[in-house]
Amino acid sequence: MANKSALWSEGSPSFGFKFNISLKVIVPVVATIVALLLGVLLIACTDSSVSEAIEAFWDGMVGSEYNIGASINRSISLGLVGLGFIFANRANLTNVGGEGQIAIGGMMATAVALHGAGSLPFGLAFILPLLAGTLGGALWGGLAGALKSWRGINEVISTLLLTFIALPLVYWSVESVHLLRKPMTQVSALPESAIIPEVTKLPMLFPSNPMSPLHIGLILAVIAVIAVGIVLTRTPFGLKLRAVGLNQMASRRAGMRSSFLVVLAMGLAGGFGGLAGAIMIQGQQYYLTSDFSSGYGFDGLVVGLLSRGSAWGVVVGALLFGFLRSGSIAMEIMAHVPAAVVLISQGLIVIAIAGSAIFMDRKAS
Repeated sequence: MANKSALWSEGSPSFGFKFNISLKVIVPVVATIVALLLGVLLIACTDSSVSEAIEAFWDGMVGSEYNIGASINRSISLGLVGLGFIFANRANLTNVGGEGQIAIGGMMATAVALHGAGSLPFGLAFILPLLAGTLGGALWGGLAGALKSWRGINEVISTLLLTFIALPLVYWSVESVHLLRKPMTQVSALPESAIIPEVTKLPMLFPSNPMSPLHIGLILAVIAVIAVGIVLTRTPFGLKLRAVGLNQMASRRAGMRSSFLVVLAMGLAGGFGGLAGAIMIQGQQYYLTSDFSSGYGFDGLVVGLLSRGSAWGVVVGALLFGFLRSGSIAMEIMAHVPAAVVLISQGLIVIAIAGSAIFMDRKAS
């Protein structure tokens, strides 16, 4: 019973903690501010205007109702990948294949939206591509879990290599006129699919407000956060995943189907990535290109790492990186800040947040 209690307490919210709450808030904030100041210093070392860069950055994040909605939409995809990461991590598995799972999910959603779903009634028309994208990502993640369970192949290697298969598959699908590439014309020679039918696009949350790009993907993401938080910390399934993560041999002797649980955990993690890809296609891009995932899978991996296994931590990290991505894009376009400087600044913020977490752990111990 004592061991079971210990398993339940791992990752569960604790309301009787002894930490100094002010330090838990102040240290990450101060570390992030320092990282931002270093980023400003880097911008000052280029030919770009610091004031223009800061203005563009702020405008890209929250400068208008549309920009705020676009930032939240970006956060949705990052958050779903982060949720997939912590789900697999509960079983001591490291899913680094979010980028590939997004790619497969987006490709599957596009294929179903263009070939059949457009003729379905309104509700089914956008739900079916979402399910197809989720299933595609789940199969891609489950394949890595199967390789882990039955061949002992490290999931870090398999998910990464599967990503390098998924991305060319998307490229092939939009290059081939027999698959998803739209007919080539004199004004369109780029490898991309046709625009998905209107009925397969995600409904807007505020259809009467044309300035708001928020779609129902936000509701799906909120449901996913709540579900993952409950499943991992308050259900027997979450307990079994934790037991498998702690000791597969002991869990197998206790009667748990550890191999099946590994495949299932990786499949569910991949499903979140596939859902993210489907939402990206149906909620904001509306057509498939070879590079539509645009690094969201790797940013989502960082969100999952920084969340420290907490579903609510994923929410915070996803919002942070979603708004940072919006601001960075605006800063690069409007203030002509080099892309490398933007990436370095984002890396400094990641290091600052991760370093503050390590500092607080040592402080607590």
